[in-house]
Amino acid sequence: MSELAASAEAILFASPEPVELARLAAALDAPPEQVEAALEELRARYAADDFGIELKTVAGGWRLMTKPQHHESVRQFIHNLKPPMRLSLPALETLAVIAYRQPVTAPEIREIRGVDASGVLNTLLEKKLITTAGRKDVVGKPILYRTTRDFLLKFGLSSLSDLPTMKEFEEMLQAGMEGIASSDAEPESAPADTAPEAAAESVATPVPSAEPAETPIPETTTVDSQER
Repeated sequence: MSELAASAEAILFASPEPVELARLAAALDAPPEQVEAALEELRARYAADDFGIELKTVAGGWRLMTKPQHHESVRQFIHNLKPPMRLSLPALETLAVIAYRQPVTAPEIREIRGVDASGVLNTLLEKKLITTAGRKDVVGKPILYRTTRDFLLKFGLSSLSDLPTMKEFEEMLQAGMEGIASSDAEPESAPADTAPEAAAESVATPVPSAEPAETPIPETTTVDSQER
């Protein structure tokens, strides 16, 4: 392995979040194309069956992740670390509307869902899954909402283009309604460099105060790189 690749590996191992190529290049004082080549060298190296982790691009950056075949072992390890973040089904539906229609206003969400989403929006804002995106240039100038980088991280997405189809999302909702808990589901990706506290978080189904009970759904599972 080249010295540049080794240095990039050390940074990725120590970072609690995905690292953008430009930041890596600046830290390594090397041209971005050389750093990218080093990352591809690392990606190829970790692709071998000898390794339990892999290098992937997530949310616009590079991150070390546990391989899918080891998710059950990781899940068992983190199962009792911290209660999972749970989101009620109505809140997950609201999050889906925002994800697929963003930027979108509260009145537009209400029109789609048929119910007021104020409580759900507050919950999603508190959990940093959504944020405001200015105001729509119409009468009343309602606030626009969009998803955040944390949303991509929670769901293990590289970008919004990686969102499942509406049919797949409906199947995921149905699975949640049938009582499939996140602890029983195999996660799609498991970052290897996140603190244990964050590792135990499960993306389930959102919960505004006056809405139905929470229903957990499958999510990405994280594990601290220092515990690997």
